[in-house]
Amino acid sequence: MDTSLLSGGILIPAIVLAAIGWVVPRLLAIVFPEGVKPLLLLAFASTCIMVALGMIFFLLLYILQGLSLSEVFSLGVREGLVHFARLGLASALLWGPIMILSVAGLPKHWVEETW
Repeated sequence: MDTSLLSGGILIPAIVLAAIGWVVPRLLAIVFPEGVKPLLLLAFASTCIMVALGMIFFLLLYILQGLSLSEVFSLGVREGLVHFARLGLASALLWGPIMILSVAGLPKHWVEETW
């Protein structure tokens, strides 16, 4: 598998994170009820899931670049998790605006509630 396209540049990871930012709220909308309060909870849940996915995504990029888990967490698990949490939050610059647009488009599909 050629990992240079996935981890060597910034374009493909940015597109992947943005696409996931669009999909996550749409998938959560299947299980969340309609309404303004559930929509706000959906947005919060989407944000938490996206930060976690961003952390996992960057961990996978580190591993694809050749680092082992022991090297990634050489300073300790807590420090490693903090590092990946920062990366996950920083990735919100990529997926955040797309996720907001995705969440904002959900009310037009409501059947029982009105915006």
